[in-house]
Amino acid sequence: MTPRALLFDLDGTLYTDAGPVPGAVEALAALRRRGVPFRCVTNTTRRSRRLLAERLAGYGFAVEPAEIITAVMSGVALLRSRGVRRVAAYVAAETLEDFGAFDLASPRPEAVVVGDLGEAWNFGKLNQAFHHVMDGADLLALQRDRYWFKGDALALDAGPFVAALEYATGKSAVLCGKPSAAFYHAALATLPAAVAARPRDVVMVGDDLWGDVEGAQQAGLTAWMVRTGKFRDDVLAASGITPDRIMSSVAELPDLFRTLTSESW
Repeated sequence: MTPRALLFDLDGTLYTDAGPVPGAVEALAALRRRGVPFRCVTNTTRRSRRLLAERLAGYGFAVEPAEIITAVMSGVALLRSRGVRRVAAYVAAETLEDFGAFDLASPRPEAVVVGDLGEAWNFGKLNQAFHHVMDGADLLALQRDRYWFKGDALALDAGPFVAALEYATGKSAVLCGKPSAAFYHAALATLPAAVAARPRDVVMVGDDLWGDVEGAQQAGLTAWMVRTGKFRDDVLAASGITPDRIMSSVAELPDLFRTLTSESW
């Protein structure tokens, strides 16, 4: 199957803390020349969409802000659809600009939004979020990834903190980002209509087994995994999840398309 469009995870797939994955900039440029539509879909909550676009540009990627779909955007859209005005946002300071339309200082928030705070998490913040939910606030998880690749090691992501709040409050969080099928369908809706109508011909490319692979497959897409970022052979073997294809990195894409199409790029 030759993909009609691709969705790319960012951190661990196109780049890491060390910079762009070797060959990734060239791979996306080749897709662009070929006219293959793509979007960047990310659970990253440490940066606003604007800052993500700046980071991609700094690494040499030619990606328009409109081609970036984030879990934060999904969360903001959900809050607006519910008429929420008062929000307790547990996200990195760099992400707060995306919540500028909400009252973030109210002592009685209508919704608790959980993203990745990293080392800024502490008992006080977690306990405060717990009390807000117990007092009636909705619980929204921008994402619930288990861990991510930070520097040269794995680090806890937002998922464990979401799980802690769910366990303590007895309430289930509404998931805004991957692996939510609604998130994937929203990303598909930004593609040309003829492409979006055939999800199986759209390929999600990422390094996360649950968010990128299993989530995409359950939403009806094809999923290709890369051996970069958080990828681990032992985790894959124990997961019971089967990617539709495994690549060493996104740098393989131009050669793979040549093989699939028997045409030069």
